[in-house]
Amino acid sequence: MPDIPPELDRLRRFAHTRTEVVAELARRICEVPAPTGMEQARAELVASLWRERGYVPKIDAIGNVYTRRGKRDNEPVLMLLAHTDTVFPPSTPITVERDGDILRGPGIGDNSVSVAAMISALDVLDALGEETAVDLVAVADVGEEGLGNLRGARAAIERYRENVGAVIVLDGSLGQITHIAVGSQRWRITVRGPGGHSYGDFGLPSAIHGLGRIIAAIADITVPRKPKTTTFNVGVIEGGTSVNTIAERASALLDMRSTEVKALDQLAEQVRAIVEQRAGEGLRTEIEILGERPAGKRSRSDPLVALAGQTLAGLGIEPKYGSASTDANIPISLDIPAVCVGITHEKGAHTPGEFIQVRPIGDGLAQTVYLCRETCKLIAQRKK
Repeated sequence: MPDIPPELDRLRRFAHTRTEVVAELARRICEVPAPTGMEQARAELVASLWRERGYVPKIDAIGNVYTRRGKRDNEPVLMLLAHTDTVFPPSTPITVERDGDILRGPGIGDNSVSVAAMISALDVLDALGEETAVDLVAVADVGEEGLGNLRGARAAIERYRENVGAVIVLDGSLGQITHIAVGSQRWRITVRGPGGHSYGDFGLPSAIHGLGRIIAAIADITVPRKPKTTTFNVGVIEGGTSVNTIAERASALLDMRSTEVKALDQLAEQVRAIVEQRAGEGLRTEIEILGERPAGKRSRSDPLVALAGQTLAGLGIEPKYGSASTDANIPISLDIPAVCVGITHEKGAHTPGEFIQVRPIGDGLAQTVYLCRETCKLIAQRKK
């Protein structure tokens, strides 16, 4: 293991004294339900946690919670983003259970522990009496999951658009550095027809049959497999009235993704042509755009990406660079320096059995604090 830089080692040792504090914060946050679009109760909890620490949080109209550390008005800022929403519906029972080093509960890793670490990162800076070179703006944001369409990150970046020097997103597993934003388009494809009785009106076109032809044609689209840059998936289908009714309506939800803007646009054009041409005679089709996430990338040589890698290496953790769809998509697509990093090791994301390891949280917190401090220096240097 390489020698840890003295300052990072000091932060690491101090951060490990806060491991259990972060774990307890994560439990409290996780146990407040926050389905996408219904994050208000969790936003109120996060705001109360900030107020307990002497900060003055603000909640915007969509449920983002903003907290600023520092008082340099109209100066560049470092923005921290950690999303509050989860994939679980309101009816999901949420109980967080501890079993030794394991903390288990729906949404504990994605993304409660990240929100807890964001709060704790400012705790550490305050406890150490450190003033960063530029102000920090911490945002517990909404709408990252599913059809949330990154609306929280969009609103946060827009709010500080003229002053955002860089963005650090907390999400995913410790050791991962996401610097490539996977763009996506999500559509609802609907087919409509006359409908009728399965026997008496046999021969009339069925919306379900037409949708089936469309889905089959989409499945035959060829995209590169190695390297994997572009994907598509029909995830939900619905329609029809009964087994003996010719369907009047049928629809499907389609997810298309790519790390390349041009490739995603080309895929969308292919699918649009299929929808318009393949349903069959006597059927009408329509496309409703449910969400669009922009693609983009930051080079491995980008100062912020390189710093993230150096920080992990300094902690004895091998960096794993990659691509994903996260809140970082928004700043990356706008050419704002941004990376997404994780706090600890997690498994079973988006399942009721989701869990995290507690012990590595100290390293994840040290990584976050060090990244914040050093990134603030990078922003201040660019300002000169």
